[in-house]
Amino acid sequence: MTAPSSATDLLPQRPRTEQLCHRPILRDSWYAVAGSLDVGDAPVGAMLLGQRIVLYRTATGVIAAPDRCPHREAPLSKGTVEDGCLVCPYHGWNFGDGGRCVRVPSSAEHVPPPPKAHLQTFRCEERYGLVWVCLGTPTRDIPRIAHEDDRTFRRINTPVEVWRTSATRMADNFLDITHFPWVHTGTFGRRQDTLVPKVELEDLDDGWYGYCYEVRANNDSLGSLASGQTGSVVERAMSSGFHLPFDVRSTIRYASGLEHILLLLSTPIDDVTSYFTFVVWRNDDFSVSAQDIIRFDLAIGAEDKRMLEMLDGVLPLDQTSLVSVQADKCSVEWRRRLAEHVGAAPTSA
Repeated sequence: MTAPSSATDLLPQRPRTEQLCHRPILRDSWYAVAGSLDVGDAPVGAMLLGQRIVLYRTATGVIAAPDRCPHREAPLSKGTVEDGCLVCPYHGWNFGDGGRCVRVPSSAEHVPPPPKAHLQTFRCEERYGLVWVCLGTPTRDIPRIAHEDDRTFRRINTPVEVWRTSATRMADNFLDITHFPWVHTGTFGRRQDTLVPKVELEDLDDGWYGYCYEVRANNDSLGSLASGQTGSVVERAMSSGFHLPFDVRSTIRYASGLEHILLLLSTPIDDVTSYFTFVVWRNDDFSVSAQDIIRFDLAIGAEDKRMLEMLDGVLPLDQTSLVSVQADKCSVEWRRRLAEHVGAAPTSA
């Protein structure tokens, strides 16, 4: 089966990496680049930190490698998967487990492939229904969501989208609650509730760092499917936390005991283009379909996307280019830690 062209068609032809993605330390983190179900009987093209990669599935799992055949540099993502091997569309070279070249059609059967014919593979894991790739040597684990192992919770995955904005701006947005009354008026935002209480940062759990807060949210017919409540306004006990470099977890707990956990993942395709997907865990009674549950969250995401795609460039990581207030405390701390992590300019004011 031939690979679909839509995935690679959305990627930048000339990726920009000069501000953020060129930093070597970013290669040592894990990033979600595709849904597990998206990598099936055809190769999938992707891009991470400006590097074009191909994903293909074998009997042992998903393989990630540069999207370039070592023979004549054809894009392997335009090839096929046959009998568990990735087949180059140009000369039919076959690559199996571990990226090893197992067949060169133009050579006799007894002639082994040249030593340099094998693909240089990247570390690749499947977790939470997603394919994660690390281009370098991992210095930290894939973020932990304890609810994945709790049978009282179900997991709901969403599509992996391409957003025309920087992963830095996405993580900053997902840690922020002051935009709720302005950006999310079509879903849960309440224009009458703009005051943010004092933000106190703390270690949350499982390596997440952030803050806890309470929100009054509008609860229309779509929102009631997610909240499980019928009132026009609902109280949410929430937390937002980050895991470097760009992962954000948001937790929501309602008075009924219903919990709604979101893992918000921003993967830098290049400096100003990103993959976005989110994963939901809920301890509901499963009476509402997964499709109805995520309709509300997808609508919220669409509101964020519209706003973020209006913003240009990489979010400044120093502490003097932007004006921040007390309510921005979590974002300021995330930017400080990210700047320190990637070796950006000094962050002291």
